[in-house]
Amino acid sequence: MIALTTSDNPFNPITQFDEWNQFDFSHDYNTCELLARFAKTSIDLSPADYELEIENAMDRIIGIFGNFYVKVKE
Repeated sequence: MIALTTSDNPFNPITQFDEWNQFDFSHDYNTCELLARFAKTSIDLSPADYELEIENAMDRIIGIFGNFYVKVKE
């Protein structure tokens, strides 16, 4: 599993989602919403293609915002 986070968030979005999300919202980052805007998903995508698109969206976000956003892996 891969997740997107900000470089200053001390919590892991995979294993500490509630704490991570609270930090994210308290800093007005709204990372989940940002990722949803960038991801071109569809119910017609296979699970593998869906995951690939989510990761591609993460890469696009990182490309725009630089090192502020980072990917973490389980």
